[in-house]
Amino acid sequence: MSWGTELWDQFDNLDKHLQWGIEFVERYNKFVKDRTDIEISYAKQLRNLSKKYQPKKNSREEEEQRFTSCRAFMTLLNEMNDYAGQHEVVAENMSGMIFAELARYIQELKQEKKMHFQEGRRAQQHIESCWKQLEASKRRFERDCKEAERAQQHFEKMDSDLNVTKADVEKARQQAQTRHQMASDSKAEYCSILQNFNKEQHEHYYTNIPNIFQKIQDLDEKRIVRIGDSMKTFSEVDRKVIPIIGKCLDEITKAAESIDEKQDTQLVIESFKSGFEQPGDVEFEDFSQSMKRTVSESSLSNNRPDGKPDSKSGKSKGKLWPFIKKNKLMSLLTSPHQPPPPPPSSTTPSAVSNGPQSPKQQKEPLSHRLNEFMTSKPKIHCFRSLKRGGSVPEDFNHLPPEQRRKKLQQKIDEINKEIQKESDERDGLTKMKDVYVKNPQMGDPGSVAPRLAEIGQTIEKLRQESQKFEAWLAEVEGRLPTKSDQSRRQSEMYESQSSAVNNCPQDRESPDGSYTEEQSQDPQLKVAAQNEFDDEFDDEEVLTSIGTCKAMYPFEGQNEGTIMITEGETLTVIEEDKGDGWTRVRRSEDEEGYVPTSYVEVYLDKSVKGAMTYI
Repeated sequence: MSWGTELWDQFDNLDKHLQWGIEFVERYNKFVKDRTDIEISYAKQLRNLSKKYQPKKNSREEEEQRFTSCRAFMTLLNEMNDYAGQHEVVAENMSGMIFAELARYIQELKQEKKMHFQEGRRAQQHIESCWKQLEASKRRFERDCKEAERAQQHFEKMDSDLNVTKADVEKARQQAQTRHQMASDSKAEYCSILQNFNKEQHEHYYTNIPNIFQKIQDLDEKRIVRIGDSMKTFSEVDRKVIPIIGKCLDEITKAAESIDEKQDTQLVIESFKSGFEQPGDVEFEDFSQSMKRTVSESSLSNNRPDGKPDSKSGKSKGKLWPFIKKNKLMSLLTSPHQPPPPPPSSTTPSAVSNGPQSPKQQKEPLSHRLNEFMTSKPKIHCFRSLKRGGSVPEDFNHLPPEQRRKKLQQKIDEINKEIQKESDERDGLTKMKDVYVKNPQMGDPGSVAPRLAEIGQTIEKLRQESQKFEAWLAEVEGRLPTKSDQSRRQSEMYESQSSAVNNCPQDRESPDGSYTEEQSQDPQLKVAAQNEFDDEFDDEEVLTSIGTCKAMYPFEGQNEGTIMITEGETLTVIEEDKGDGWTRVRRSEDEEGYVPTSYVEVYLDKSVKGAMTYI
């Protein structure tokens, strides 16, 4: 089956078919290019997707990597990144092994097709010229034969005419012979050209054209084979990355199987455990017995156990426990719990008092107990201030005990790692110095001494830091309450609350806005209740001046329990810093509150300093 014998007369159709084959290869190659672009785009989108969901540094998402589900998701993102890399490999192989090769082959195919068809056209032109030559020889032979016949007829006519001279007859005879000779020569030439044409035509249709068409057929068959090979390569490129993609999917499956819900649950406990015990049972409060109280507060003041009159009786008209003037109890209970703001020129909040520490109280006031109960819950406002970019206290005192212990332990571990790192560097420099001492030509031992001294100072500072955090850690571990201590504290707190509640229901408000009492209350019960509250609130009720302070910076005092101050203002100190960064001051008899210790300069009285030294 050959195009040369079967399609010997279809030269133009073969030209069109081969041109269609080249266009088909170009179309397939464009398909491969588009597939390559899709793979590159898909890989890029996968990488961007993986990058988009990667946890950001120094963010909450980075802390979430402790959970097994978050680590599994991180593994999935990394494997998706590798998955995208395999699609890039597919695109690269298709571009290099198929697209580029087919592009070169298409150029070669066009050149070879052009060469073969130019050779076929030259053969066609040659046989056509031979045919034209044969036709010209044939027409010439035909013309000479007709001329010879006419010359013969003229001679015969002249020869039969008696009136024609002998010379004219001889002339007609010679002309007839000449024409016959020319016809004979034309015949011989025509026969020669005809034989040559038949030979050329046979060679053209049985040798030249079959050879040319066979080359064209081979070229088209190679094109078809090349298309098939390219399609095989197309599939092999995908098949080669399937094992790696399978490994990526296996890793994702393995990461999904590694998710441990129990471990994540335990991490939640470790993250948010405060260290406090649950509150104890609330005792039954019996309201069935009516309690009678005295008419006015003056009777309570005059019946104090110590016999001292109320120093503020002139200003406490109509005032009744537990509701003291200007809601002083609530002011005590809602004193600032968060660290004070740093001064304008400072970068960290100051939690250290400018004055000496106050003496320990012999009896814990009820307000301190209630404050301690309120701090059993996480201080959400502190966390909110941290989210807004506030500074974290160095001793982590804004956290619950358990969380604070964990943070301090973590800080100690970090400092120990730094100490170990510096120690290793010091040991290495020490060995280097010994080598220099033994071999002076290798280096100067004195060049190492400054660095060793610097490392020694750094280690000493780190050790001091470690001791500071260890002291805080020991303090936290010593303050973590036991079950019995927590139950006792809660019981005392509920007892205090019960006594306050039992004394409140019978209060009435007078037209002037102050509180009065029912006239039918028992004076003895009233005196007993007053004595109980005097024991708990005596420190808060009578606060004398212990010094003065001068405001170094202005403070707005927007939080409840604080007071606004202006720069350069002088105020009276009635309670020094307890270690929480706040100092209680008074501007006048009716205006007092807390200000940040770092915002004022405190001048305590000498008597107070002496009492503190003695204690």
